[in-house]
Amino acid sequence: MRVGVLSLQGGVIEHINHLKKLDIDALEIKKIEDLKNIDGIILPGGESTTIGKLLRDTNLFLPLKSLILSGLPTWGTCAGMILLAKEIENDTRKHLQVMDIKVKRNAFGSQIDSFKK
Repeated sequence: MRVGVLSLQGGVIEHINHLKKLDIDALEIKKIEDLKNIDGIILPGGESTTIGKLLRDTNLFLPLKSLILSGLPTWGTCAGMILLAKEIENDTRKHLQVMDIKVKRNAFGSQIDSFKK
């Protein structure tokens, strides 16, 4: 089994390391060619606005969305879930919109402000 991890920004290495511990062939997804021959994909946590922009800048947006809509098993954590959601409660930006869920971005502002001291 080959599982891709979207590797544009965020908690990429943590997902790669966990997949390797499970003896799963983990592949970093950075360009369109990387989407070939994967059995699933993980969209990691990070900053959803940045990842969404990078998906478009790298031309991964439409091919990834098409694969997901065609049935590619997909898991999104934190920002990944925001990218997948059809509705973002407190944000007008739209991303992949492939999962019939409504999410709410964190209330702390930017990612740097999400940490407590």
